[in-house]
Amino acid sequence: MRRRRSMFHRSIFRADPNGDPDINTTPLIDVMLVMLVMFIITIPPPTHSVDVTLPGDGRGLPVKDENRVTIDTADVIRWNDEAVDLAQLGVLVKQAAERPEPAAISLEPDARARYLRVDQAIGAIRRNGASKITFPGIHNYAGAI
Repeated sequence: MRRRRSMFHRSIFRADPNGDPDINTTPLIDVMLVMLVMFIITIPPPTHSVDVTLPGDGRGLPVKDENRVTIDTADVIRWNDEAVDLAQLGVLVKQAAERPEPAAISLEPDARARYLRVDQAIGAIRRNGASKITFPGIHNYAGAI
């Protein structure tokens, strides 16, 4: 005597044992997208920032050679082509900021300089009272952003 299978059994398993199994991937993709949205929502916002006021077009600020700060790929900070550390940079910036007419600081990091070193230099410049910072070579990075 042959047992008869239920309709539930027939709906899950194929009647043809040689047929190709078809898996419906739509629910899997839906779950993946929902989880992706949940992960994006739960990522905390960045808390570190350096406030820098950029000039509109750079023409209104006087750029003097004695205030040129460069950073090369070896993380060396230079003030008018002389190597300085962060403490010396702070002292020089403070002297430039205490003039009767505060001088502009021209910051020109190399394109391959580490972000951490550039951030440290900007922080030292801002902490020591510089109110005018220019980025004369910023147009060189237009294609990198």
